Amino acid sequence: MDESIPQPAPIHELVVSNLPYLTADQPGIGGTLKAIPADFVVEEIPAYEPSGTGEHLFLWIEKEDISADFLIRTLARSLGCQQGDIGSAGLKDRRAITRQYVSVPAKCEPQLALINEHGIRILRVARHGNKLRPGHLLGNRFEITLSGVSASAITTARKVSQLLVDRGFPNYYGEQRFGIDGETLELGLALIKGTKTARDIHPSKRRFLLKLALSSVQSWLFNEALAARLIAGTLDVVQPGDVMEVVESGGKFVAEDVAAEQPRCTSYETVITGPMFGPKMKQPAGEVARWEAELLAKHQLQISQFANFSQLLSGTRRPYLIRPAAIDVQSNDRGLVFSFTLPSGVYATTLLRELMKSNDLAGPSEETIS
Repeated sequence: MDESIPQPAPIHELVVSNLPYLTADQPGIGGTLKAIPADFVVEEIPAYEPSGTGEHLFLWIEKEDISADFLIRTLARSLGCQQGDIGSAGLKDRRAITRQYVSVPAKCEPQLALINEHGIRILRVARHGNKLRPGHLLGNRFEITLSGVSASAITTARKVSQLLVDRGFPNYYGEQRFGIDGETLELGLALIKGTKTARDIHPSKRRFLLKLALSSVQSWLFNEALAARLIAGTLDVVQPGDVMEVVESGGKFVAEDVAAEQPRCTSYETVITGPMFGPKMKQPAGEVARWEAELLAKHQLQISQFANFSQLLSGTRRPYLIRPAAIDVQSNDRGLVFSFTLPSGVYATTLLRELMKSNDLAGPSEETIS
């Protein structure tokens, strides 16, 4: 790998709409995302169902046009518990209809009737032995309507969708990860570089925003690494020293025999991963290791700075490409409807940007899809 890392861009320019497309040679269909909350429907696929017994209540909640932060604060206030007592497997977009599990202490059961917020509905309740933790989900099912798309666009939409199924799409983090005008990312960089501390975050948002701001730095660096590999044409071309992930099991290993590994990557048995910097991140080797170290250096960052937040930024690897099993495309009186399932942590908006080729992606959302 002899390509160089691009020079850092200003924070306000670090948005997904500026990142390269994998399907740049295909036309975009345009359209508007999230014109109304019902245009973006997402349902969590739990890693497991509650057992029926235990000291925690799993609430299957539907929320509409409600942020993840507001949901947690509302539940804590209504149930008389601490925000830290509430567990969830992942954050969900605000301007959407979303369904997911949230866990609360079982002692809160008598107060469930006090939850009376417009846009929040408890669909079912069951007990379980453990608190729900981030990542305790298999993925998410999406049904997304792009409004303002002409009926003739369905041919292009189906062609590009099949390309994304066959080759995959870049696993970028969505714009909403970085906050409005990159303010969440700016806070994260200040925290890692030591020019701000957690005390600079308002106490009511500190627990939620601290983790989000710090992880936004990891996400930004990952996006830049992914974009550089795409531009270089090596997004799915194995390099000596790449950290590979076995798609089915998630197991990771360093590629040594490229000739043997490339066919497995091409068939999507394995996938090349990019850096989510932290002290426990599996390190690449050779030129890939040098290249990732250069990425940090160009932003005046060191891996030791991530270690200062080891409990929140342990570090991991993230696949560069995601291949959905299928993408169904239908038309209705509002536009085109896309139905698909993605693994946890993957943004539906990054799939849709390959189809839309426009900047109207995140809408007024401040959350991630996990």
